[in-house]
Amino acid sequence: MQFLKTLLRSKTFWLSLTGIAVAGALIVALMNYIVMPMYTNYNEGITVPDVTKISLSEAEELLTSRGLRFEVMDRRANAAYPADYIIDQSPSARVLVKPNRKIYLTVNTAETPMTEVPDVVNMSYRNAEIQLRNHGLTVGTISYESSRFRNTIMRQSVAAGDTVARGTVVNLVVSDGLGTRMVDVPEVVGLSYSEAQRLILSSGLRVGEVRFQPDRETTPNTVLSARPVAEQLTEGTELQLVISERFDAREESETGAIVDDSTAVNPPGINPDGEEGNDNKQNER
Repeated sequence: MQFLKTLLRSKTFWLSLTGIAVAGALIVALMNYIVMPMYTNYNEGITVPDVTKISLSEAEELLTSRGLRFEVMDRRANAAYPADYIIDQSPSARVLVKPNRKIYLTVNTAETPMTEVPDVVNMSYRNAEIQLRNHGLTVGTISYESSRFRNTIMRQSVAAGDTVARGTVVNLVVSDGLGTRMVDVPEVVGLSYSEAQRLILSSGLRVGEVRFQPDRETTPNTVLSARPVAEQLTEGTELQLVISERFDAREESETGAIVDDSTAVNPPGINPDGEEGNDNKQNER
C-alpha cells in the first residue's frame, strides 16, 4: 500500500504515463493518416474506360495505360462484332475503381464455342433452366402438357448429349400437374390425416388446402370432409381437406355462473334448507 502511494506521488511515473499516451496517439494518427491511405490508395481512383467495340489488343493498351489490369473472362460468338473484339466488360465504363483493379472482358470469337446439351428431362423447371444456362444455352419457348408431376420437364427440343453452339435455343415442354385420365376418388372421411394423404397420393390425386376445425366428437387429426365431392376426377387434381383438432374448452360459449353465497341472510322462520322453522310450526298448532 505504501509503495502504491509513493508511485502515485512520483513525478517520473506521471511523466512516463503521459509519454506512453502521447506515443500511442502518434502511432494511431500515423497509421490512420499516412500508412493506411498509402496501402489502400485512399482518395485515389481511376475511371474505367469503355473498351467495348474495340479489339482486344487496343483494350489491353488502353487499360494498361490507365494503370488497370484485365482478364478475358469468356469468349462468345456474335455476328455483330469482328473476331477478338470486346463484347462486354466488368466493371462497366465510367465506374471509379482503385488503381491496378482487374477488368474482366468478354471477347468475340471467330469460331463459335461448342457445348454439350445436358439432360434436363424429369428435372424441375427451375433446375433445368439453371443447367441450360450453365452450359451457355438459351431457354426458348415453354409449352405445357398434362402430367401429374407439376413443373417437371417432359421433353426438350435438343437431345441430351448433342454438341451444339453456345447460345443455342432449347425449347421445353413442362407438366401442368394434371393427368390425361380420370381416376377414382378415394373415401377418406373418417381416416387419419396421414392415412388420407397416402391414399390420395396413391390414387393419382394431390392434397390441396388443409383446414383444421375443432370437433368434440372426433379424434384429433381425423378427416371430416373432402372437396370436391365426386366419384372421379382428373389425375393430379387437388383435394381440399377439413381435419379435426382438439376442442378447446375455452371456446365454449359462457352461460353465466351459479353463485352460492352461504353468508346470505335467511328470512325469519326459514332455515337454510328452505323449510319453515319450528316456531312457525308451533304457532300453526
